[in-house]
Amino acid sequence: MAKRDYYEVLGASKGASADELKKAYRKKAKELHPDRNSDNPDAESQFKEVNEAYDVLKDAEKKAAYDRFGHAAFEGGMGGRPGGGHHGQGDFASAFSAVFDDLFGDFMGGRGGGRARAQRGSDLRYNLRVTLEEAFSGIQKTINVPTSVACDECSGTGSESGAEPTMCPTCQGMGKVRAQQGFFTVERACPTCQGTGQMIQNPCKSCHGAGRKEKERSLSVNIPAGVETGTRIRLAGEGEAGMRGGPSGDLYIFIEVSDHAIFDREGTHLHCRVPVSMTAAALGGDIEVPTIDGGRSRVKIPAGSQSGRQMRLRSKGMPGLRGGPNGDMYIELAVETPVNLTSQQKELLREFEKLSEENNPESSNFFTKVRSFWDSMKG
Repeated sequence: MAKRDYYEVLGASKGASADELKKAYRKKAKELHPDRNSDNPDAESQFKEVNEAYDVLKDAEKKAAYDRFGHAAFEGGMGGRPGGGHHGQGDFASAFSAVFDDLFGDFMGGRGGGRARAQRGSDLRYNLRVTLEEAFSGIQKTINVPTSVACDECSGTGSESGAEPTMCPTCQGMGKVRAQQGFFTVERACPTCQGTGQMIQNPCKSCHGAGRKEKERSLSVNIPAGVETGTRIRLAGEGEAGMRGGPSGDLYIFIEVSDHAIFDREGTHLHCRVPVSMTAAALGGDIEVPTIDGGRSRVKIPAGSQSGRQMRLRSKGMPGLRGGPNGDMYIELAVETPVNLTSQQKELLREFEKLSEENNPESSNFFTKVRSFWDSMKG
């Protein structure tokens, strides 16, 4: 059966440029790929035909010979079949690998170009606990972070005296090797260079070729006012050093605000319970309460205040993290019942109770009924 013209196979004109031929090839290869044409028994042979045509036309010398002599340029003593021998499974696997390179090479850095050289270091996490007062005012903290830093002996290259690594002979710098399994190509990290694409002929004695070593670093961290538990602070480039001169990762500091002995926090608002004497609650008066900034505020207690009553001090809470207004401080009154009374105090309270009953007959009748009830229970 006469072979079709290679330009016709690709759907390209004879004057097509190398880029035009490549685009035509990609289009045909995707269109005729066997995995996408399981219901077409001719897809495999057509796919081979497309690869054979492009294998010739992408090579400048082969293309010149084909343009002059046609298929005869590769028959008999003029070079043989362009695909090399009979079209068997090996040719098809090679063709598939070629398609893989041509279709995805640009995304992987091209053939021989996707070298895994320097590697970015890992990001690190540091948990930092601060007090509520520190969260209120903001503070500069010094922290010690155990991490990997660039080796100063080899300047992070991993090679003695800072010499440049050489290309891995197994993967040719790609960091990956491919193996044929039937119609498919399996790709894995190169076992010789562990996926770096490079070999260090004379490893640094200090870091043993890693380009980094373990060390504890002291860092100064600015904790802004208004932070709360869960706030995250990023220090760019302060994470783990990269491999073989690669950029460092980032350090993420997670804030935890400790519980306070007096104040409970709710966003930017603060809550606290303030003990008030029974007489102050009954008669009213002024009391002083502590504030988170270390000062004290005077609060007026209305006469007849009961336990649980809330009062608000505006803008005495926590500052907003991003420059918002301060929250409020809420005071909950806790009226205290006196204990360990002296005889005189007890007598005064009894007199107070008697006067209360006289001023409030309904209350007096109620307490009289309660006493009668308890007397009957005792009898």
